[in-house]
Amino acid sequence: MIRYSHQTFRLLLYLEWLLLAAAVLTEILSFSSSWSLLWRILTIAVFVLVGLRLPNGELAGKVLYTTVEFGLILLPATQGGLSSRSVFLLSLVLVMRSCMVFKRSGQLFVISLALLSLGILTLLKPIPSDRVRAMVLDWRLSSMLLFSLTLVLALLLINALLAERESREELEMAHQQLRQYALRIEDQATLQERNRIAREIHDGLGHILAAQTIQINNALLFWQSHDKALTFVKQAKQLGSEALQEIRRSVSVLRSNPLQGQSLEFAIEKLLKDFQHTTGIEPSYKTYLPLPLPTEVSTAFYRVVQESLTNIGKHAQATAVTVQLYQQAGILYLAIEDNGKGFNPIQNTTGFGLQGMRERATMLGGQFNLSSQPGTGCRISVSLLLSNL
Repeated sequence: MIRYSHQTFRLLLYLEWLLLAAAVLTEILSFSSSWSLLWRILTIAVFVLVGLRLPNGELAGKVLYTTVEFGLILLPATQGGLSSRSVFLLSLVLVMRSCMVFKRSGQLFVISLALLSLGILTLLKPIPSDRVRAMVLDWRLSSMLLFSLTLVLALLLINALLAERESREELEMAHQQLRQYALRIEDQATLQERNRIAREIHDGLGHILAAQTIQINNALLFWQSHDKALTFVKQAKQLGSEALQEIRRSVSVLRSNPLQGQSLEFAIEKLLKDFQHTTGIEPSYKTYLPLPLPTEVSTAFYRVVQESLTNIGKHAQATAVTVQLYQQAGILYLAIEDNGKGFNPIQNTTGFGLQGMRERATMLGGQFNLSSQPGTGCRISVSLLLSNL
């Protein structure tokens, strides 16, 4: 069934109510008998109720619906004395409804029947006096011409209004598809650039630092004296090893698919083990993922956990960390919480890691929330409606 939920449909509904109210007012001002007036008002009321739901299924249902509408107009016009003005107003409403029910051929058929019915009811009425026959016929022909032009104009205007609405919806859909395509292209270009930078670091600076570490090891093997210089060489070796580890960590971060075919649960468990090995903090981890996740979702959530653990290890001075990851009612939810020193999110204007986490959640259509105050730790949560993917 067609519902008047769109703004265009609501406008047509208001116009329909105005026309129907004018028809009721016309009948009330006709000064006819109470029973005849009640019959006509009741028929118009049924006509109003019929228009609250329009058929949108098979052609037989639409034809039956339109036939009932014609009956609700012609029956009181022929049996109850419904005025010509009310017949015209109801016929105009009928044409408006046909624009939302039928295609162009069906609309032309409905307006033809409406004009034929109006012509029969108007032109075939008896004329009480032969002296005014010419004047009455001229007035009826003028009325029919006016009725015909009004119905045709209404048909054209309503079709133009509906066509404009359809064009706007198509344009909005095309805009949405273009935006999604642009985001995919941007993300793919970003991933390609990250992979290129990762290869450059690995093949260039990484090899140089590895060669430096080998040379320092050789120097240590053949060192015979100069204890102070030996200390400096050992420190240089330690710094070279740390730099090499940092480069490997950076290359791993830059890789487009950090999971390397692993599940998100297993990849996060590995992150937490590395975090415990580095900081000495044993995190609490709870997970429930009954359904597999798309690669882009797993990658984004992995990066959020990775960046969160990095920030906790560097700045939080925490002693307890909790990570929760689960699906429930079609929503994927992630929460990372620590009991560290916390911070003021408003004053933290240089947090590129936090900005990156927020952007990852936004690109997937999810929500990113950060809750922290000095002395109360920090809580980061991401929620994502999976049906939006």
